[in-house]
Amino acid sequence: MIYKRFLYIFIFLLSISVKASFILLPMDETTQQNHLKAYGITYWCLDKNYKASWLLNYRGGSFLLPDAEEIRKECQIRGVSFEIISDAEELAILNEISSPSQNMESVILEKAPKIAVYTPKGKQPWDDAVTLVLTYAEIPFTAIYDEEVLSDQLLLYDWLHLHHEDFTGQYGKFYSAYKNVPWYIEQKKEAETLATKLGYSKVSQEKGAVAKKIRDFVIGGGFMFAMCSATDSFDIALAADGVDICEAMFDGDASEGNYQAKINYSNSFAFKDFILERKPEQYEFSDIDMTSKRQVPMDKDYFTLMEFSAKWDPIPSMLCQNHTQLVKGFMGQTTAFSAPLIKSNVMVMGTCELNGEARYIHGQKGKGMFTFYGGHDPEDYQHQVGDPPTVLDLHPNSPGYRLILNNVLFPAARKKKLKT
Repeated sequence: MIYKRFLYIFIFLLSISVKASFILLPMDETTQQNHLKAYGITYWCLDKNYKASWLLNYRGGSFLLPDAEEIRKECQIRGVSFEIISDAEELAILNEISSPSQNMESVILEKAPKIAVYTPKGKQPWDDAVTLVLTYAEIPFTAIYDEEVLSDQLLLYDWLHLHHEDFTGQYGKFYSAYKNVPWYIEQKKEAETLATKLGYSKVSQEKGAVAKKIRDFVIGGGFMFAMCSATDSFDIALAADGVDICEAMFDGDASEGNYQAKINYSNSFAFKDFILERKPEQYEFSDIDMTSKRQVPMDKDYFTLMEFSAKWDPIPSMLCQNHTQLVKGFMGQTTAFSAPLIKSNVMVMGTCELNGEARYIHGQKGKGMFTFYGGHDPEDYQHQVGDPPTVLDLHPNSPGYRLILNNVLFPAARKKKLKT
């Protein structure tokens, strides 16, 4: 009888010792069936005040979550692969990660960042890769535009996204191809009406004021992520502050004489010494963009993610987490950045080996940080006006879209000082 009692106690203690205590969301190439929605699960957990860790370079940048029935159910509902591990297994993983010989690190994710997406009212989610992937991953965000930015509502958010936007007031340089198309005429009219409503005589002045508010948001500690034409047009607007670079078809009067000499590169975030494109009919803002200069065949258009020390440089390591180091390239109005025009204090995280162009860059401004990512849609190689939307159910493991979601979760991380 006593023997049986001790046997039961032993079995009970053994069951406790092997009891599952953690959920691992593996992010390697072969195990995870939906990488994109895995980010959504992690965000969902943070939003519900669960603790989470990002295991940098461990099985593709996996996520470690506490074991809870509702988390398991949520993974099953969303089709996210997960593994149940014990305390002992979790300890073994963390010991492996902490070894000095391993380029890995465990980063604690503290809170779900509040996300704002800068986008005009009525814009469809598929017009913008970030709103598309946030919607697919079920990560909540708030759409804001000029009125909200100029009334200081950016203070309510941790992370701001800018996509296919033109902060120079030249309406995306679509004039030559679309000046007589109804949607272009309507968008120009709406922009002029909004500028007038907000107290500006020109759209370029109003967009410049918006760019400066976003600059202040970053300097104050915010995180800004930009893609496609929002990258270079944002920097150009800051550098051309107070200078009229718009021709008459954009703002009703001629540009300033010799305006190139008046550009102040110290105002820009990422780029220096760029030359503005003067021709209004040219679908280009400056020589920052590589679209017209690159001679890269579609089948060879890939960019390589840099490898950083996860223990010493966790910030770029987080931003580069992926299940592959080679990412398929994709076009946009701003496809990639000319490497010689990137400021020396800006970190290049992804480059095309064929021509040396930068695709993915990151920097610090004041207390905040910014990331610029060239191209329009990671799963639509040459996105054209009017193209059908990308269906992300067909690309649940997209490496290009993973880079966007790295930036979404990045502000949730407990910060460590950059060492190199």
